[in-house]
Amino acid sequence: MEKNRYKNGLDKLMEYTLTDNNDISTHLKISEDLEDIAPDVAKYIIEFAYGEIYSREGLSNKQRALVTISSLVTQGTEPQLELHINTGLTAGLTKEEIVESITHLIPYTGFPRVLNALTVAKKVFAMRKEEEEVKNH
Repeated sequence: MEKNRYKNGLDKLMEYTLTDNNDISTHLKISEDLEDIAPDVAKYIIEFAYGEIYSREGLSNKQRALVTISSLVTQGTEPQLELHINTGLTAGLTKEEIVESITHLIPYTGFPRVLNALTVAKKVFAMRKEEEEVKNH
């Protein structure tokens, strides 16, 4: 059962993971970076977050990504926000959807967090644009 949960989680995680740009943050890179001090954290992310929560029915990958981005903006967790803006783009969100969703949070979380989030989004969009340019040439 546990191996199926891990495999199901990994399969779902890969739906959100861009694999052909080493400069872009992914859950797999985070897992590798923590392997020496917290190897179980990667297992928890894959088995629980992706194997159980992200695999539930009721929301599309794009909707889940948007909910996650919004939550991270309100928490002010910029490294995780960078990761999840990337996963949102990979899941099919547009830049406009991400920017508008972040902007929509001004009355709920305030200008400082929204400005910080837009700065992170701008950085991610630039990284992804470079990725698109490499593919198109």
